[in-house]
Amino acid sequence: MSQLDQLKQWTTVVADTGDFDTIHAYHPTDATTNPSLIFTAAQKPEYRHLLEEALLVARKEADGNVGLALDRVFVNFGMEILRLVPGRVSTEVDARLSFDVEGSIAKARHLIALYEAGGIPRERVLIKLASTWEGILAARVLEKEGIHCNMTLLFSMPQAIACAEAGVTLISPFVGRILDWYKKAEGIASYPPAEDPGVKSVTAIYSYYKKFDIRTQIMGASFRNKEEILELAGCDLLTIAPKLLEELRTSETPVLRKLDAQTARKGIMEKQSLDEKTFRYLLNEDAMATEKLAEGIRLFSRDIVKLEKILE
Repeated sequence: MSQLDQLKQWTTVVADTGDFDTIHAYHPTDATTNPSLIFTAAQKPEYRHLLEEALLVARKEADGNVGLALDRVFVNFGMEILRLVPGRVSTEVDARLSFDVEGSIAKARHLIALYEAGGIPRERVLIKLASTWEGILAARVLEKEGIHCNMTLLFSMPQAIACAEAGVTLISPFVGRILDWYKKAEGIASYPPAEDPGVKSVTAIYSYYKKFDIRTQIMGASFRNKEEILELAGCDLLTIAPKLLEELRTSETPVLRKLDAQTARKGIMEKQSLDEKTFRYLLNEDAMATEKLAEGIRLFSRDIVKLEKILE
């Protein structure tokens, strides 16, 4: 068996791409998108019709509103992806709303309404929100309405705990971006796979969630190398970029399960509860998480602006 097929025995594999050919090639269960991935895909000629359709509808129904056209672009890509995967697609709320509770809720409702108008039930869509305090508050409201959320730009245990307390469906801790920060901060070129700071962060979150029977799923994301993925074999889900999917598919080296719920339940730890003040303080104390969260919001916002300029 390929390493990819071995991994699928314990972990739901998710394609981290907006490219349809890639999704078709690797047969993932789910797929995730973000503004950067959609921006890259939207520049390819074969996907131009998805932008043009969005523009036609926006001119007809929304007086040429670029923001609404952009929402439809995201949903158009999502609907095409759902033709290729049996599970769910993740669609991201505008990163510029990361500190706006009501704005995030309204945008999420609008995206779900577009999907449902296209015949896609909300159960097949995960709305991605930044793991800010405001994003988590928005997710709490949306989950009660049956709108399932995928909390992105997550880099720390306090974020993971707050998301669990909000009852979100899924979190996406960013393994590779954590590694990037520590390599730069500590001046280290690489770490042994088991000592990779991103791997250790996700492992700790997994252990906490399983110890206390938290239903929120964990989907490791943003990998920099295949070894990070293999160290998290057994995680609920892993969203993987095309290059690394290919590396896994073309190797038959045995894969060992590294994360297991029964083992995690035997761990010794205390359950925590976070109010807003404690959340903000603990996040502020973690320089890596604070910096990478802010950077991620800036980068996603930048690519949204680029997409808007294409549509304009």
